[in-house]
Amino acid sequence: MFRVPWLADEDELLAPEPDKPDAPRPWRPRWFRPGRRVGPKTLAVFSRQLAVLLDAGLPLLQGLDILSIQGQHAGLRAILLEVRSEVEAGAALAEAMKRRPRAFNDLYVNLVAAGEASGALHPVMDRLATHIEKVAKLRNQVRSALTYPAAILAVASAVVFLILWKVIPVFRHLFADLGGDLPFLTRLVVGVSEFIGAYALVLLGGAAAALFAASRLLRTRQGRQWADRLMLRLPLVGKLLQRIVVGRACRTLSVLLASGIPILDALTTAAGAAGNTVVTDALETVRDEVEQGSSIHAALLGTNVFPTMLCQIVYVGEQTGKLSPMLNRVADFYEEEVDTDVDSLMKLLEPALITILGVVIGGIVISMYLPMYSALTRIG
Repeated sequence: MFRVPWLADEDELLAPEPDKPDAPRPWRPRWFRPGRRVGPKTLAVFSRQLAVLLDAGLPLLQGLDILSIQGQHAGLRAILLEVRSEVEAGAALAEAMKRRPRAFNDLYVNLVAAGEASGALHPVMDRLATHIEKVAKLRNQVRSALTYPAAILAVASAVVFLILWKVIPVFRHLFADLGGDLPFLTRLVVGVSEFIGAYALVLLGGAAAALFAASRLLRTRQGRQWADRLMLRLPLVGKLLQRIVVGRACRTLSVLLASGIPILDALTTAAGAAGNTVVTDALETVRDEVEQGSSIHAALLGTNVFPTMLCQIVYVGEQTGKLSPMLNRVADFYEEEVDTDVDSLMKLLEPALITILGVVIGGIVISMYLPMYSALTRIG
């Protein structure tokens, strides 16, 4: 999936004025970092606005002045003031941005450098804005589609856990007073309740420890590779994730090539922006093979990661000299496929979750009434 770039550190943003080197910085807790992040929407708006200003004939310094004063994001305004100062001192715009990797990633910097080198910065900035908007739209669409089922599942699991932990023991004493043999379903629910009651703290602690260990593992290269490989093999969502990451890689390559970036540099940048280590490793392999003289489509096909359709379209793009527009069409195609897949997944997940939760909670309720029904039958 596209990673949100970070802005400069708090120390940089809150540094004292040059004429007051000993001025104290206002203290703020670590969790309160205003202006530290810049979202894709903010970055896209900045790119689009700068493209419009440059297209209107304004010099770069004047455009940066306007955006650093009128921008709505405080952190980005601070960054732009610093970038503007360095550009005025003689640095290239891409060079000044490269010194702030938390604000501008490699893809952004490389495209800006290509635009400066070609003397056509404004179309590159416009292309960047479109790219960021499309990637953010795709990510938000998938996130919003999966958040609702995940929230329902989490809340329902917590409710079932609390029922088994706190409510069922109350019925257990009632069943003991009623006497008689308990039905199998009731014995099963009571047994699970007794297990949870005896080991509730152990289970909660184990779950917390597992989450902590998983978060630490995912910070390692090997852990990310294992998780990304597993996600691509999952039923239902695996194909969806593959289309997302491959579509993003195609979109990135298309934007880079259209901006005049050489193919080897474009593959390197696209690999870093893939958002999935499986695709990243595959693109790095493709880059090495292309450097050794292989064609792009043959190198892609040899990785066994990219769909055959993509490899065939890349072959046509290589033969016709229209690789960038071909990759852009592939990205559009995968985005449409993702739209369809997300709709289908939602239509499948919602009734499936409702059915599963109905069976679980309904089974618990029925198991509690069966002994009472049996007792009333014996009395009657």
